[in-house]
Amino acid sequence: MALKCVHKGCGKEYTDPDEVCKYHPGPPVFHEGQKGWKCCKPRVLTFEEFMQIPPCTEGKHSTTDLPPEIEKREADPALLASLEAQSSSSEQAPPPPRRAPISASQTASTSTPPPPPAETEEDDPSLEIPDGRPCRRRGCHATYSKGQSRDGEKCVYHPGIPIFHEGSKGYSCCKRRVLEFDQFMKIEGCKTKDRHLFVGSGKKDASGKSSGTGGEELLETVRHDFYQTATSVIASFFLKKIDKDHAKVAFQPRQVDLDLPTTDAPTPKRYKAAVPLFGAIDPGKSTFKILGTKLEVTMAKADGSSWPVLRSDERVTGEILQVGRAGRV
Repeated sequence: MALKCVHKGCGKEYTDPDEVCKYHPGPPVFHEGQKGWKCCKPRVLTFEEFMQIPPCTEGKHSTTDLPPEIEKREADPALLASLEAQSSSSEQAPPPPRRAPISASQTASTSTPPPPPAETEEDDPSLEIPDGRPCRRRGCHATYSKGQSRDGEKCVYHPGIPIFHEGSKGYSCCKRRVLEFDQFMKIEGCKTKDRHLFVGSGKKDASGKSSGTGGEELLETVRHDFYQTATSVIASFFLKKIDKDHAKVAFQPRQVDLDLPTTDAPTPKRYKAAVPLFGAIDPGKSTFKILGTKLEVTMAKADGSSWPVLRSDERVTGEILQVGRAGRV
């Protein structure tokens, strides 16, 4: 009888108890948009990349291991005294002005943006499906067995994106929220299709990255941050080895068009995107420069207003951004 390993990063069915198990002994870590495992160093930005981080430990399969306990640290007495002092001073201060209620239209405009459209919804029948290939749809844990019949398949999955907010975890496409990562991984899909998606059109490799023409690797996203002054917004797009001779940056009143190839060998990368801006800029007064690890653009504000976020499709958090000094978003 086959047993299912409960180790994180493994999850395989096994019959040989002495079979080597590759897994993550530490808990998942989600901090400031970065995702990874406490037991190893890789940190990524997207949930798909997080799920593909290779296990860092070898051992034996198990059906009973419990997840590591959350670390608990004693509070520093000096820190507690400082917080109490701040609390007493805030009680004496006048109450902050009340904000106007947020309308339904404003709430809708700051909600989580819809997920990008899938590259394809069906497998190319001319492509061979590797044995053991997992379904590419979120929440579906089916794997392909060589030679299996695909008649009568049912793929139950999540069309939305993962959401991690103040300790709760879930998907944007349905309402269920849980606290533990293990429970999140078991949330049943909310949509059904007649076929699984194992290979798609073949335009994406096993790492989930698209391949362009000429052997280029097309990047779907890169890390960015920004800071601002009263007259300008200075944004950085982090990408190493940008090809200065072929990179293109075009400023528009409410958008920046980027085409950034790299000189990586043997497979160069390319980041190509139209970045919608939160506010209006003056294209004629905006400039850019390419550095060793990033592209830095300086955009002249058209109206001098403060930007809470860089992109118009980003969620406005209500945080106050400092003006005139670099600050990470």
